[in-house]
Amino acid sequence: MTTTAIDYEAVIGLEVHAQITTRSKNFCSCSADYANAAPNTHVCPVCLGMPGTLPVLNRAAIEATVMTALALNCEIPLHSKFDRKNYPYPDLMKGYQITQYDEPLSLNGWTEIDDGNGGTLRAGITRVHLEEDTARLLHRVDSVTGEPYSLVDVNRAGVPLMEIVGEPDLRTPEQARQYLLKLRQILRYLGVSHANMEEGNFRCDANVSVRPRGSTTFGNKVEVKNMNSFRAVFHALEYELDRQSTMMAAGERIPMETRGWVEGENRTVSQRSKEEANDYRYFPEPDLPPVVLTPDWIEGVRAKLPELPDAKRARFVQRYGLSPHEADLLTDSRARADYFEAALADADPTDDAARRSLARAVANWMLGELARLQNAHGDEIEAVKVRPQHIRELVAVIEGGAISGTQAKDVFQKMYDTGEAPGAIVEAAGLSQISGTDELAAIVAQILAAHPQPVADYRAGKQEAIKFLVGQVMRATKGRANPESAGALLRDTLGG
Repeated sequence: MTTTAIDYEAVIGLEVHAQITTRSKNFCSCSADYANAAPNTHVCPVCLGMPGTLPVLNRAAIEATVMTALALNCEIPLHSKFDRKNYPYPDLMKGYQITQYDEPLSLNGWTEIDDGNGGTLRAGITRVHLEEDTARLLHRVDSVTGEPYSLVDVNRAGVPLMEIVGEPDLRTPEQARQYLLKLRQILRYLGVSHANMEEGNFRCDANVSVRPRGSTTFGNKVEVKNMNSFRAVFHALEYELDRQSTMMAAGERIPMETRGWVEGENRTVSQRSKEEANDYRYFPEPDLPPVVLTPDWIEGVRAKLPELPDAKRARFVQRYGLSPHEADLLTDSRARADYFEAALADADPTDDAARRSLARAVANWMLGELARLQNAHGDEIEAVKVRPQHIRELVAVIEGGAISGTQAKDVFQKMYDTGEAPGAIVEAAGLSQISGTDELAAIVAQILAAHPQPVADYRAGKQEAIKFLVGQVMRATKGRANPESAGALLRDTLGG
């Protein structure tokens, strides 16, 4: 693509679908956990779309949707309903989808994201509504004839699906990426969805148009599909911004269409025109009654909300004296944040300085050695063997002078491998530091006798010579000597 002299900006709105992690499907009792199931084994007459069957609404899916909407600052109407959206796709068993149209479960929300320029952006949420997922199509090619064919796996059909419709408030691919990261984080904090794009339970379609920067007029929007990673969303939007900007600069008209992202070619391709509005023939779902909520029930759901990422991040900075960057890393997931606070569980809440000192030490180990070993082994925080209180104990062992910082890293490696407590590892390996004068005196005498030149240099005023002698003490004790104690004893012995 070629760049243009005119400065264009993107107008981006994202439609995000997230599968809700309920035990059963949205309108029947079939298991919604189909990830490792054989094709077409989690099915029944309802999700197969058989004539004469009736849907029964999943209460847990309603609660998860409302909880998500509350976390996204949405308004919750007391009355909503389900509708039939008619379209004859081969992955839609009934020939229509049960969804929500003009009376959804929530409206008019927002969330704050990083704007990519060091500030924040309030991104609007049009609505969060509940619908059902479709069956899954598997496209194949006959190995003999070379003819393409498709298979249908109905296990996914009817799984509860939230649709989070965003306002066209995003202006860059980076803002779109930050928006998706924020939504995924909130969904995982709530525990309502696995929100994993690679597994297909968190999916995104993007509506994007371009206009000259400063303009308030919306251009023809293009819908982009088939993006299965945050990286794909970012690059697909980059490509569309460049493609549409080049066309506008050349005086070409941008048609309204659906395009698909081709990962291997790093480009979008046209799939179908959207010049004419699709007539989905929405009408109220006759087999489901309206959903009527009460203020008390809504407040009951609100009371179940956990502390959300933004609030937790601000509290970590204020209470524990962490930097915003440290707090951001530690609150990336609810499990990591809980792990951090579990490591501080016995800290005196009235001693602010002691609590902050311990918090910074624990944060350093979590963001340093623990993160390094997690990355090396591909472990999530829930899977590590190191117990939170063991990090706190390791900090105490170091501060008590029992082991050096270098030894502590070896101890932590054993903690990670075995799950043992640091005290037990130090004792079993004989790693305790030598800091007593009586024990160090004989070693210091040997080092001074073996290295007369550095001794002479130090006595002649070359202070740097003491570092060499301390190093020799550390070497002789295999790192067990306390370097501060060794240095002090050397200076005393050499006459200051």
